[in-house]
Amino acid sequence: MMIQRIQTLYLLIIAALMAVTLFSGLAWFAGDAGEFGLYAFGLKTAEGELVQSTVYMGILLALASAPPLVTVFLLRTVYLGVVLAATCLLPLVTIFLFRRRLLQIRLCVVEMVLLLGSLVMEGVYYFLSWRVFSDLTFHTQGFKPAIVLPLVCLLFAYLAARAIFRDELLVRAADRIR
Repeated sequence: MMIQRIQTLYLLIIAALMAVTLFSGLAWFAGDAGEFGLYAFGLKTAEGELVQSTVYMGILLALASAPPLVTVFLLRTVYLGVVLAATCLLPLVTIFLFRRRLLQIRLCVVEMVLLLGSLVMEGVYYFLSWRVFSDLTFHTQGFKPAIVLPLVCLLFAYLAARAIFRDELLVRAADRIR
């Protein structure tokens, strides 16, 4: 492992920030039914209880504290969790492939695509959760800071790919001199 290279630091920063995104809340919603938080693997109550099943694509949940006839359809967010976990693990794999710089560049591009996908999925799940809770009479919502971390990681992935490419050019120039 080449710790002295700047791209290694960039990749470690990506892994750390995505781990924070994976385990912290992305958004919060409050309404007549209570307060809920959007996390990578589910929608949780303020007490930390998961309010949706990870077995089925979605469930029809009648909230006990909600007014009569209020039912909420919740989508499964496990796909978002899987994408965030992949974006957390891929930089760690990329670090240990330091002898294969062209593969590292490709994996950085894959990381950027996964980060863009996670941003889109976060937006979709936020919008779907917002639509569910906006039907309630009292409703408020907000973002948590962790929702923008994939955007920051996108910058670091670009910087890592650029640094790896510069190393590859340096090695080719040194081979040409021999």
